[in-house]
Amino acid sequence: MTTVPKIALTHAGKFHADDVFSAALLRLIYPDIQFQRVFSVPEDFDGLVFDIGWGKFDHHQSGAPVRENGVPYAAFGLLWREYGSQLVGEEAQRFDEHFIQPLDLEDNTGCGHPLAAAIAAFNPCWDSDENPDDNFQKALDVAFAILSRKIEEVNGIRRAGALVKEAVLKMRDDIIVLDRYAPWKQFVLDSSALFVVSPSQRGGFSAQGVPVSAQDNTLRLPFPQEWAGKSASELQQMTGIKTLRFCHNNRFLISADTQEDAIAACYLAKKLSH
Repeated sequence: MTTVPKIALTHAGKFHADDVFSAALLRLIYPDIQFQRVFSVPEDFDGLVFDIGWGKFDHHQSGAPVRENGVPYAAFGLLWREYGSQLVGEEAQRFDEHFIQPLDLEDNTGCGHPLAAAIAAFNPCWDSDENPDDNFQKALDVAFAILSRKIEEVNGIRRAGALVKEAVLKMRDDIIVLDRYAPWKQFVLDSSALFVVSPSQRGGFSAQGVPVSAQDNTLRLPFPQEWAGKSASELQQMTGIKTLRFCHNNRFLISADTQEDAIAACYLAKKLSH
């Protein structure tokens, strides 16, 4: 679109997650856009149309586009293909895979998706006097809130990448130390890191074990078995680390009151593993 659309058309009648989330995406791109729900597109309408009319952002016609992995596009995916990079940059493809493709698949196959079912629940009951357009607006408000938060989450991870990658460069003895908590997993897997230390969102500091890969959550080095589930006093007595106060039963996480003690726990775990 070379001009900002004031109005977009979509289909009337029963609405689905596809057209509702499509509208939410367009509202993110064009905050002042208005939506009209119609049963057919007027011949003289020269604007943005989605999920109806067999145009660029419809998927009901013969020969509708399909992704390379075999997942067919719905209107939401077609709009995301057009606009997604404006919202999340290079993460657009990952977001498509994890959030949009399941909804596109649901719309094309009826395979069942909890979020799609929740949106569909806003449709009026068969014997209701509610206005479907009013209910579409209610569903749109919910979808907009969800999509906005999901996109902010992705962009938060993008911002975390710069912080974590810098910390990886400063890693010592396979221990990464972050000055503030940030999502780190996807940014450390290509390194030799065994543990990541950061301020805990529950106070104090924590250290977490790094998994083998994005597909395998097996820890490269779990914390010692004898630490698992022990009380603070037991941990401190057996390790000599003054403020070590927690080790998860699954041995992927420890907590301490100071950064120094969290790091010390990582060094001790490495030593005991040998």
